[in-house]
Amino acid sequence: MGNNKLIGIVLLVVGVMLLFFGLQSSESVGDQLTEAVTGRFTDETMLFIFGGVVAIVAGLYMAAMRK
Repeated sequence: MGNNKLIGIVLLVVGVMLLFFGLQSSESVGDQLTEAVTGRFTDETMLFIFGGVVAIVAGLYMAAMRK
């Protein structure tokens, strides 16, 4: 297993964790209140979700890429 594939798998795992924490954070009372008032999630929640998606896509690409 090459270094790129290993890094890709690590990015994939980190991305899933970030996405999980972001979705859990979006269900919190404070975030629900902020969404009700402003129509958006908090910046921290959006960073978790966006960062998770980016890490998952990068991890999938790196894990599937052949040398």
